[in-house]
Amino acid sequence: MPYQPTDPRPIPAAIAVVVRDTQVLLVRRANPPDAGLWGFPGGRIDPGEPLFDAAIRELAEETGVSADPLRVITALDAFDHDGTGTLRRHFILVAVLCRWTAGDPIAADDALEARWIEITALKEGHLPLSRDVAELADHAAALMAEVPA
Repeated sequence: MPYQPTDPRPIPAAIAVVVRDTQVLLVRRANPPDAGLWGFPGGRIDPGEPLFDAAIRELAEETGVSADPLRVITALDAFDHDGTGTLRRHFILVAVLCRWTAGDPIAADDALEARWIEITALKEGHLPLSRDVAELADHAAALMAEVPA
């Protein structure tokens, strides 16, 4: 996704929250917002693209991992500000809970790194995380425990 200057309209995006056993799949972002921070794979929803399709497409583009979308978990705001604090872009991230089906993560597209991370380790502060990542991972793990195998 090429960088674009100031866009005052909220931009819809999907993030794939993939839980496998006691781990969650995260990527280290290359681009704003949250460049350099760890978060869930995702990106813009293309015009006419269904939400679940967008989440799975972005997951594959950024990590090479395949998953089945299960349900929407929540929606979050992500703001991109310039050095003076001026809002450049506002993303509305729709978090989609996904069940891993295949693949080992390999960083691609706008991900610098991609890997499985223990959910319990997210609160230890060893990784610089995007806002709400640890809480969303905990919530997703609880939801996955309720999903039939």
